[in-house]
Amino acid sequence: MSDRTAALNGTQKAALVLMQMSQDRAAEVMRQFTESEAEEITAEIVRLRRVDVETAEAALTEFHERALSGRRQARGGRDVAAGLLEASFGSERAAGLLDRLTSTMAGNPFEFLEAAEPTQVSTLLDGELPETIALVLAHLPAPHASAVLTRVDPELRADVAQSIATMGSASPDAVAVVADTLRHRARAIVVPRENLDVVGGVQPLVDIINRADAATERELLAALDARDPALADEVRSRMLTFADIVRLESRDVQQVLRGIDAAVLAVALKGAAEQVVQAVRGNMSERNRELLDEEISMLGPVRKAEVDDARGAVVRAIRELEATGAITVQRGDEDEYVA
Repeated sequence: MSDRTAALNGTQKAALVLMQMSQDRAAEVMRQFTESEAEEITAEIVRLRRVDVETAEAALTEFHERALSGRRQARGGRDVAAGLLEASFGSERAAGLLDRLTSTMAGNPFEFLEAAEPTQVSTLLDGELPETIALVLAHLPAPHASAVLTRVDPELRADVAQSIATMGSASPDAVAVVADTLRHRARAIVVPRENLDVVGGVQPLVDIINRADAATERELLAALDARDPALADEVRSRMLTFADIVRLESRDVQQVLRGIDAAVLAVALKGAAEQVVQAVRGNMSERNRELLDEEISMLGPVRKAEVDDARGAVVRAIRELEATGAITVQRGDEDEYVA
C-alpha cells in the first residue's frame, strides 16, 4: 500500500479506479455491485471531484489494474456520478439513486434558519406542534436553539424539551418536508441554504439548557421532573453545575474567578458544599479573599432564586471559557458534589 492511498478506505479506492475508466467500462463493473454498494461508491465519486494523478496511479496499482485506453482522468463530481449511474442502472433507477444520495449528503436542512434572529425563528414556529419545534431546535446550534427556546410559549417549553430528548432519529423524508415548508415561509426572513443532518437525544437538550438563563433552566427541569423524573435526572447528571468548579485545575479556577464580582461570588457560595468553598477560596489572592469575606459578612438570608442566579453567572463564565478552549472541565465518573 502506498503512502498516497494509506488514508483511503476501500470504497474510496474503488471510486478512484472507476473514475479512471471509460463510462461504458465503469458501468460494466458497477453492475456487479449491489444497489447499496453502488450508492456508496457513487457518493465517494461525488465527494472526490478531482484527485491528483499520483494518487489515482497509486490506487490503480494497488488494485492491480491498468487503464484500458486513453488518458487517466482524475476527476469526479455529480455529473460524472450521474452518467455512471445512468449507464449502469438506466435513467429511472439512476435518478432515484442520485436523489437519495443527494439528500443523504445534503447536510443540515434547517441551516437557513441559523442566520435568522431567535425572535424571527420563534415567530416562524408559532402554532407548530411541540414535536415539530423540537425537530427544528435539535438541528440548530445549541446557543441559537437555546435563544429560540426561551421565546417559545412557556406552556409548550416542557413538551418541546421532552420531544428533543426522546425523538431519536427522524426520517430524512419527514425532515425534508418540514424543512421545505418552513423554508418557503421563511423566505422573507433569511435566504435559504440547502443541507441535511439528523440529530436528537438528551445531549442536545442539555446543550440548549446549559445556555439558557437560570429561570428557564429551573422551569424546564421542574416541568420535566413532573412528567418524566428519570429523564430529568439524566439531564441534570449531564449538565455543568456550580459544584463542577471542583473539577477544574487550580489555574482554571483562578481564570474563572477573575471575571466574577466578589458580591456575586458571596451569594453563589451561600450554602455551598465545603469542597466548593475551598476550591474557590484556595484559588484567590489574600486581598480578594478579604473582599469575599467582607461581602459574606454583610449577607443575611438570601432567596434560593438569588443563589441560583449567582451560581448561574459562575457557570456561564465556566462554559464560555470552556467553549473557547481557555479551560478544561473534567467530565466522567468522578465523584460529584451537591451544593
